[in-house]
Amino acid sequence: MSISNITVYMPSVLTLIGIPGLESVQCWIGIPFCAIYLIAMIGNSLLLIIIKSEGSLHEPLYIFLGMLGATDIALASSIMPKMLGIFWFNMPEIYFDSCLLQMWFIHTFQCIESGILMAMALDRYVAICYPLRHAIIFTHQLVIQIGTVVVLRAAILVAPCLVLIKCRFQLYHTTVILHSYCEHMAIVKLAAANVQVNKIYGLFVAFTVAGFDLTFITLSYIQIFITVFRLPQKEARFKAFNTCVAHICVFLQFYLLAFFSFFTHRFGSHIPPYIHILFSSIYLLVPPFLNPLVYGAKTTQIRIHVVKMFCS
Repeated sequence: MSISNITVYMPSVLTLIGIPGLESVQCWIGIPFCAIYLIAMIGNSLLLIIIKSEGSLHEPLYIFLGMLGATDIALASSIMPKMLGIFWFNMPEIYFDSCLLQMWFIHTFQCIESGILMAMALDRYVAICYPLRHAIIFTHQLVIQIGTVVVLRAAILVAPCLVLIKCRFQLYHTTVILHSYCEHMAIVKLAAANVQVNKIYGLFVAFTVAGFDLTFITLSYIQIFITVFRLPQKEARFKAFNTCVAHICVFLQFYLLAFFSFFTHRFGSHIPPYIHILFSSIYLLVPPFLNPLVYGAKTTQIRIHVVKMFCS
């Protein structure tokens, strides 16, 4: 119901543009995106099957890796079907409540992934700095508790974003979202009202989650490197460091892409919109795509079981 020529009252349907400025070539952009999505699904599903079926992999590191794989599947699946619908089938419309739900899923799974990376850093810290106490400290019960806390933290922190949008905004300048998926700030910018509270809370969630997790991961790896370089034998140092390489690669690509997307969205007014949208989409798709490849290549136990599975 439109109440003026510039505002819309409580729209029931929103329109996702896709990638502004590249609408004419979106059908071609969808091809590599779909390929990345399929590889991510196959890789993470294979990872989950191997970890579940092999009893020797029922250890904290691999359980966390399984959680990461499940989160990656859920994160990629929350954006790609609708994105491909926009790119290939000219289906840009999305119900307002569905858009909010997609936003909640995306940001919740992002927070969960960050929390799992922090838990994996903690596991490596205990395993390398206190190897004799690792099995005593990291019991299956503790792993389940950490996983539960990570999921609840993400869901509880992101939920107010939905409430603030749903309860505070009734009038909107437009129903057109200049994005390929429902992102928090992209929806907030549609509102014909003061959005300062929403911006502040979004920044609070981002810096609370990323700030805490990144600080914890950094401190953990500082202690790990100190311990590793104190080892007397070169082979022991190499072996200890090699167990962390995969995690360091995953953690770096996740946070570098996250910070680039976050800051360009808020402060990169001079950057063309299509660059930002492309990087935002890549940021959500690359970690699910790379994680199983990195861990499959760098983790000996997983690599052995993958080879064994295909050979049999």
